[in-house]
Amino acid sequence: MAKIDRAAGRPRRRPVTLPAALAAALLLTVPACGSGAGGDNSPSAHGRTESARPHPSPTPVWDTRPDSVAALGDSITAGFDACGLLADCTAASWATGTDPAVHSLASRLVANPSGHTWNFARTGALMVDLPRQIDRAIPHKPELVTILVGANDACRNNASAMTSTADFRAGFRTSLQKLRKALPTTQVYVAAVPDLLRLWSQGRQNPVGKQVWQLGICQSMLRDADDLSSTANNRRAEVRDQVVAYNEALREVCETDRRCRFDQAVFDYRFTGRELSEWDWFHPSKRGQRELAEMAYRTVTRAEGRS
Repeated sequence: MAKIDRAAGRPRRRPVTLPAALAAALLLTVPACGSGAGGDNSPSAHGRTESARPHPSPTPVWDTRPDSVAALGDSITAGFDACGLLADCTAASWATGTDPAVHSLASRLVANPSGHTWNFARTGALMVDLPRQIDRAIPHKPELVTILVGANDACRNNASAMTSTADFRAGFRTSLQKLRKALPTTQVYVAAVPDLLRLWSQGRQNPVGKQVWQLGICQSMLRDADDLSSTANNRRAEVRDQVVAYNEALREVCETDRRCRFDQAVFDYRFTGRELSEWDWFHPSKRGQRELAEMAYRTVTRAEGRS
């Protein structure tokens, strides 16, 4: 029986011994092994979720190793003046060429390029010609389509004849929608229009190149190559500004499509005389084509979420 504390008139309990205290602590800390009368002791009953189970990684939207490539665009992608004067040379194309000196994008990506690469680029092509090239590419169902077009929209007989930015943007949007409707999973690499003013500043250092320019190459930029008057410089600046506007339109439209990548590096690249054709000093040489291939490869193989 408990002893009575006579001073307080209350029962006085014996102190708890150390073994009893340890037992009580163990009862409080050791979880129950089941869900008896005390209720459910599962983690979910206490507001905790089950430990995370491994889930398969979602398939990336962008495939960094497409198995087939179709190239669309203008003279740059057709390899114009890369191998000879005033002639296409698709073997030297940055996109689908077979020349090992170029090491084209397709040769870097596709294990067996024969039968899995197509080049529908045409010298002189404008943005308005892109839908017809897409029509030619669709039956082949390429996993990757490359587009480099717009230089000819700026390279007119005079600056006033350049394609308007609004028409250029609308043409690209229509073309991309056409491609996407027919090929919903095909990826699209869009190269920026090169800096034509940079090409003029480099090419004008060669007398032979300036003679070829007089045959009619990009007169809005290259006419009167040695004229450094304010009028001529303003004309060239107007053409460059138009190219900048074209690239912004390409970027904006491309960003609306999750399987489209725009490459500003092509405009930013500082081409030198070594990377220009020895026949016209304006179009890329094989070395220049190789640089374009390298830029495209970096963009196509970039992991998602990286810039």
